[in-house]
Amino acid sequence: MPPRFAQPMARLIDELRKLPGVGQKSAQRYAFHLLRASAEDAGALADAVRALKRELRLCSICNNVTDIDPCVFCDSPTRNGRLVCVVEEPTSIDVVERTRSYNGVYHVLHGTLSPLHGVGPEQLRTANLLARVARGDVDEVILATSPTIEGEATASYLADSLRAALRTRNGSAAPVRITRIATGIPAGSDLEYADEVSMTRSLEGRREL
Repeated sequence: MPPRFAQPMARLIDELRKLPGVGQKSAQRYAFHLLRASAEDAGALADAVRALKRELRLCSICNNVTDIDPCVFCDSPTRNGRLVCVVEEPTSIDVVERTRSYNGVYHVLHGTLSPLHGVGPEQLRTANLLARVARGDVDEVILATSPTIEGEATASYLADSLRAALRTRNGSAAPVRITRIATGIPAGSDLEYADEVSMTRSLEGRREL
């Protein structure tokens, strides 16, 4: 039986199927769209992907995806560097920023605890956050992981880890608040899909952990 598609088309479809939420039919539709696109448009897409991999990196302070280090949030003189909002992914930063009610900085974990998917504490990017707290550079840490089972487990683990880091500090250092966003975000939902009003209420109603 002959192959359904020419080899270059089949290869592109296979690569597109690796994208989240893209199945076989969507991958075929995208691939044929690119085939019909002009050489300039297709080249621009390829160049953008290459530049993404070549120029972007993680901020050495907060782990946000950035093309400069430190990132624009960590390097901003107008933001409160002693107030840190911990989020799961870089995309969650935009959700918080849209509220226009938060002026601190961020820390990106790049995931949540999920034993079923092989994600344990060692896979989360927490070392630089714990170091900031241990140095006394932080007044409050807001745990803004999603109110899912994984997000709640991650928040609980982080609260314990932060308290352990605080115990290594000088006894005269000022205490650090560890807070959790309130239930303006529905339980079981993903933070990335929260609207501005819900996110604002969650920040304003955060509670001590």
